[in-house]
Amino acid sequence: MDVPLSWQLAKLLVSIGIVLGLSAVAERVSTRLAGLLAGYPLGTAIALFFIGLEISPGFAAESAVYSLAGFTATMALGGGYLLCGRRDGLKGVLAGSAGGLAAWLIAGLILTRFDFTRLGGTLTTLAAIVVFTWLYRHLPDTRAAVRGGFRWPALGMRAVLATAIVFLITGLAHVLPAAWAGMLAAFPISMYPLLVILHLTHGAAPAATVIKHYPAGLGALLCYTLCVSLTYATLGLAVGTLAGFGVATLWLLAWMRFQAWHARRRRPPVDEPGA
Repeated sequence: MDVPLSWQLAKLLVSIGIVLGLSAVAERVSTRLAGLLAGYPLGTAIALFFIGLEISPGFAAESAVYSLAGFTATMALGGGYLLCGRRDGLKGVLAGSAGGLAAWLIAGLILTRFDFTRLGGTLTTLAAIVVFTWLYRHLPDTRAAVRGGFRWPALGMRAVLATAIVFLITGLAHVLPAAWAGMLAAFPISMYPLLVILHLTHGAAPAATVIKHYPAGLGALLCYTLCVSLTYATLGLAVGTLAGFGVATLWLLAWMRFQAWHARRRRPPVDEPGA
């Protein structure tokens, strides 16, 4: 079907806003928080919503089932980028991108051979989260140094890269089966441009920090995707999207409270004066 110009403009504006906001968090707050927010339903929400809008809510709901397993391929992308993109500068970005995309494609080819259910896809990614979190446990946290505000070349690159990914994914969904549409919807639309920009402007270490904390933030994304897979076909895109963000937000708040509790438990006790 022909996609109206207004829908295309909406994809453009939303994609730009999300990537720029995530990059601002990484530069102004912390790369750790940016890694967690990269797992929040941002890019996948855009992809699944516009797939449902342009094709059908039922097709988007079916694709979301495969997205649940597709987040495993996303973590594989991060692992491939981490292994190959250890150098600073453009050479490191190109090597990391090549390694990451190759890992994502291989994982995607394997995953699309299986007929996933909601439970199977969720359990697959939960197992991958445990594995990648364990593998990254010794990676140091490196904060990106603030460099005096945004630069227009970086702004333009972020906008072009994010928009191109969104348009490619939603365009390919018109000609691919639901399994691959879901796998593409799980592609890290918000995280990948963030990695490229951080790597180019701050070096490989802050990009590695985002990759390290990305699996921990995937719980919200899993909750969102599971919710829309159940609600898009029955409640529609608008209500399903709102319900998905509501469930994802509740999970993220609960996860942050758990992290704060865990940090307090690990903190050594303070000796009282005169004890």
